[in-house]
Amino acid sequence: MKTLDDLDVAGKRVFVRADLNVPLNDGVITDDGRIRAVLPTIAKLAEAGAKVVVASHLGRPKGEPDPKFSLLPAAERLGELLGFPVAFAQDTVGPAAHDAVNGLEPGQVAVIENLRFNPGETSKDDVERGEFADRLAALADLYVGDGFGAVHRKHASVYDLPARLPHAAGLLIEKEVSVLKKLTDEVSRPYVVILGGAKVSDKLAVIDNLLGKADRILIGGGMAYTFLAAQGHEVGKSILQEEQIPTVKEYLKRAEESGVEFVLPVDVAISSDFPDLKTQAPVEDFAVVDASAIPADKEGLDIGPKTQALFASKIADAATAFWNGPMGVFEHPAFAEGTKAVAQALAEADAFSVVGGGDSAAAVRILGFDEKQFGHISTGGGASLEYLEGKSLPGLAALEN
Repeated sequence: MKTLDDLDVAGKRVFVRADLNVPLNDGVITDDGRIRAVLPTIAKLAEAGAKVVVASHLGRPKGEPDPKFSLLPAAERLGELLGFPVAFAQDTVGPAAHDAVNGLEPGQVAVIENLRFNPGETSKDDVERGEFADRLAALADLYVGDGFGAVHRKHASVYDLPARLPHAAGLLIEKEVSVLKKLTDEVSRPYVVILGGAKVSDKLAVIDNLLGKADRILIGGGMAYTFLAAQGHEVGKSILQEEQIPTVKEYLKRAEESGVEFVLPVDVAISSDFPDLKTQAPVEDFAVVDASAIPADKEGLDIGPKTQALFASKIADAATAFWNGPMGVFEHPAFAEGTKAVAQALAEADAFSVVGGGDSAAAVRILGFDEKQFGHISTGGGASLEYLEGKSLPGLAALEN
C-alpha cells in the first residue's frame, strides 16, 4: 500500500476521502474526534503545496440533498482546526464543486458536500457507482484514502475512485492498519477482548474469529443478556436475541474446549424502564441484582459493581486489549459506571489498548478520559470489527491495487 511519501502532490489537486461523519445536535458538532483524526493528512498535503479536495459522507441521506446532513458544520470546524479558511461547495460534482476546486491555490483546502447526496455513491449497481466515480475523478489528479470509518463499504468514493487515479493511503489509514495488525498478526499476550453494545448478532463473526486468537473475552452491554439466557438465566425485559441462543451456546462450548476464558456479568444494574436520555431524569427504581436473578419486569441496563471489579481484574495483566461496545446505557449517569470502569481499567493497564471506534470512542470522550491514556482510539467501529472478523475490506483492497 503506497503512502503520502510516494506521491508528488505539489500543485496537484488531491482528492482526500475523509470520514467527517460527526455527530450533530441541531447542526452543532458534539464530538469532533473524526475531524481531528484526518487533520494530520490534510495539513501535510496542504504544507506540501497540494490543492486539497476533501470529501466525506455524513449520516444516511437517501441519495438526495438533505440540509440536516450537510457537511457545512464539519467544513467550518476543519477550518478552525487548520487555522485558515476552508472553501465549501454546496454540491458534490456539480458547478459549485468545480468552482471551489478550480479556485484553489496550492496549500488551500476545499470541502465538497455530502457524497451520499448522490445516489451513485452507495449504489449496488457497478455502472451507476462507476459513473459517479468518473465525475469525482474529474475533480482531482491524485487520490488519498483516509476515511477509515468507511473502508468496509463498497462505495464509489471508497472503492471505485482509487482505480481511476494514482492513489495512496493517508496517515490515519496507515496508522489504523498498523494497529489492527497488532490485534491479529503480531499479538502480545495475554490478549483480552472486551465486547459490549446492544446486539450480540453484531459481534458474532468477531467472536467466532477471536476464539482462536484471544486469551479472554469479556462480554457486557445488551449483548450479554443473550449469553446469560443461553446459560438458562431469566433476563426479564432486557435486550434478548433469542434466535442467537444456539450460536452463543456453541461459542461458550468452543471457548471452554479451546481454553479461551469467557467472562460474563455476575451482577447488573436494572430498572423498569429505559432511562430518559434527553432530560437525564433520575431513575427512581434503580437497583443492582445478581445476573442470575433479574426480575421478569425489569431490564438490565449496565454491568454491576461486582462485574466492574471482575472485568478490571481480567484487564489488569493484559499485554494487548481491544474494546468495542459500551457496557450499558452510558449516556445516562445512572448506567454509565460500567463503561467508565472498563475505560478506567484500560487506562491503568500496561497493555497496548485499542478502543474500537463507534460508541466506545464516544464514551471515552464523553466520560472525560484523555485519549492519550489509551494506545489507540479507532475512528471506525464497523471497519475495525470487519477487519478482526478476517474480512477483506473494499477500501483497503482498492488502495493496495
